Amino acid sequence: MKVLVLYKPRAEYRQAVEDFISQFKEKHPRLRVEVLDVDKREGIAMASIYDIMRYPSILALRDDGTILQTWEGEENLPRLDDVGVYAIDQL
Repeated sequence: MKVLVLYKPRAEYRQAVEDFISQFKEKHPRLRVEVLDVDKREGIAMASIYDIMRYPSILALRDDGTILQTWEGEENLPRLDDVGVYAIDQL
């Protein structure tokens, strides 16, 4: 399982997202976390692939890229355990 974070580093919500990333990596050091800027080519491509329309977005993905769960928008940032439960299910 991996966690994909799509966000705009210059947006007002930047600190909340970066805090989430840091805390998640600390709590789940064995999980892969990929962070992409949606103002750059790779971020735009991933947002298009997963049909993401709002940022920040956090996606729990299987290793094959299948979506397990998506949280979109700054008002919907998940709790660490909300994302971590998908990791446990994939072990």
